Amino acid sequence: MEMLVLVMMIGLGAFWLKSRDQARRVALLGRHLMQFQIEKLMENLTQGYLRALGESDPERQAPIWAMLNAQERDLVEQFSRFATAFAAVGEADARVSTLPVALPYASQLLPKATFDMRQALAVHARGIAEAVENRRGLTPRDKAYTLSAELFLMQHTCHWYCRSRAVASARLLARHQTSYAQVLAAVAPSTRQAYEAVIAA
Repeated sequence: MEMLVLVMMIGLGAFWLKSRDQARRVALLGRHLMQFQIEKLMENLTQGYLRALGESDPERQAPIWAMLNAQERDLVEQFSRFATAFAAVGEADARVSTLPVALPYASQLLPKATFDMRQALAVHARGIAEAVENRRGLTPRDKAYTLSAELFLMQHTCHWYCRSRAVASARLLARHQTSYAQVLAAVAPSTRQAYEAVIAA
């Protein structure tokens, strides 16, 4: 009986520490994001892509794509500023645990099993900018598909930073009906290579 009580107390203590650590991360990321309209722009673009792709008449699609192009450029500018601002965060606060589940202060206790959020955001900033610039000359449909994948992967990284990889993947699947593996396969090859190098570091 005493052992059971002890185990319960340890479990509750670990849960409290984990929750405290996650709340701190959510607050830190939130303080940086609140200066921008990144989430709103993401939502507008996602809905806009669906609207444009739902139009069969190219003449009706054209003004929608033009409007979306302006919002894409705004997103690139805002996300670049966000990534630059977050780069000033201290290393201890920027480490993200690569363990499959969230453990309290795992990024500090097991620094070798972590990656740097600052580097990950820099990769996402480049990937988003390159997708919008469209140097590969993709069709509007394929460009929208690639940029959506870049945004979903970035969103996954933010959730991973705040919670855990497992929670981030579950949220991605629930919100966008897309798995982490599918999103990773859909981003530009340069993004995928750079991203995998960061999370493996």
